[in-house]
Amino acid sequence: MTTLAIDCATPACSVALFEGERCLANAHEILGRGHAERLVPLIAALPGRGRANRILVSLGPGSFTGVRIGLATARALGLAWGAEVLGYPTLALVATMAREEHPGESVTVCMAGGHGEWFVQDFDEYGLPEQPVASRTPKAAASHTGYRLLAGSRAVELAELTGQAHEVHDILPDARKALLVPSELLTRELTPIYGRGPDARLPGVKAGAQTETAP
Repeated sequence: MTTLAIDCATPACSVALFEGERCLANAHEILGRGHAERLVPLIAALPGRGRANRILVSLGPGSFTGVRIGLATARALGLAWGAEVLGYPTLALVATMAREEHPGESVTVCMAGGHGEWFVQDFDEYGLPEQPVASRTPKAAASHTGYRLLAGSRAVELAELTGQAHEVHDILPDARKALLVPSELLTRELTPIYGRGPDARLPGVKAGAQTETAP
C-alpha cells in the first residue's frame, strides 16, 4: 500500500509519500500564499511523481483557498490513479504531532483563523476531538478551559493570555505525520471543515452563517 498525504490548509504546504508506514520522501514549505502554484510541483517531485494507491488530504479548518486547493488536487489525482481518497481534520493532525512527544496526554490545539480569530479544539488522550472546532476571539479563547499541553500556530499567544503554566508546541501541520492521525477520523466524505462562515455572503445571509458545505 502506497499513500500520498497532502496538507495545504494553513501557511504550510506539505506532501509525503509512504510505502506502508515508511516515509519514502516528503516536502514541507511555509508559503503563506501560493499553494496553488507549489502543491502539484511538490507532488511531482516525489518518487514516481507521487503516485499512490491511497490519498490522505486535510479537510481544514484553515485557509478557505488552501482547503479547496488540497481537496481539488486530491480528487483529481484519485480519479486519475484510481486511488482511494480520504480526508482528515487539520487540527487532528496538529494534535497528533504534539502527542507524539507526549503519548497518552490530552491536548488543546489553537490555530490561526480568519479576521483575527483562532480555531480552538480539545483532543483526548487517544487523539479524538472532545467537541466541534470553534472559531473564537483571542479573549474568548483565553477563557476556554483547555489542557496543559497546547499546540498550534497560536499556542504561544494562548499560553501568554491565560498566564498559566503550559507545555507549548508552536507547530504547523506536516504531512509526514498524517499516518498517525486516528483512523476513526478518516472519512470518504470530502466536505471542507471551515470552522466559521465564509467571508463573502449572499444577500440576506447573516454574518457567520455556514452557507457552504462542499467545494
